Amino acid sequence: MLEKLKERSGGLCELCSKTEATNAYVVSPKKDDAVENHVALCNDCLGNLEATDQSFYWRVVEGSIWNPEPSVQALSFRILQKYKDEDWASGVLSMVDLDEDVIQWGMSGLEAAAVHIDAFGNVLENGDTVVLTQALDVKGTSFSAPKGTVVKRIRLVHDNNEQIEGKINEQMIVILTKYVKKNN
Repeated sequence: MLEKLKERSGGLCELCSKTEATNAYVVSPKKDDAVENHVALCNDCLGNLEATDQSFYWRVVEGSIWNPEPSVQALSFRILQKYKDEDWASGVLSMVDLDEDVIQWGMSGLEAAAVHIDAFGNVLENGDTVVLTQALDVKGTSFSAPKGTVVKRIRLVHDNNEQIEGKINEQMIVILTKYVKKNN
């Protein structure tokens, strides 16, 4: 794989373009089965990938984001996203017009699984039973749910890890996770 990547990159790292490529790096979540899913990296770039304090070093992606290879674009985009609050990175991101698939590929490596946690730090899962830790007014209804109310078979709100859904008085409602305790 590395030989094919070196041929594609002229033997140089596809991010910094100044040092010999010595590593074949697969850009997750793609598989290790095709050269198109890899980027040729030097040891310095590989070593700095997980760092979060290398803003100056990663200015090299100002050039690599324009590489015609989607894997290089996706990895460069991912790095730029890490530093998007800095002027240089946000400037590059505003100029580049990448294919939507490349953007999704780049962003997929930054996504952390949403974890729903109750008021006491316990991880909540679909189907769990919880107990309300304080009385809650249920918006849109004429009742309130008292502290200690048991809510069975909750559902996690997939796009908001601070919310769950559950039935109280036969009505499905949204409950904030900070007001529940997992019932073991």
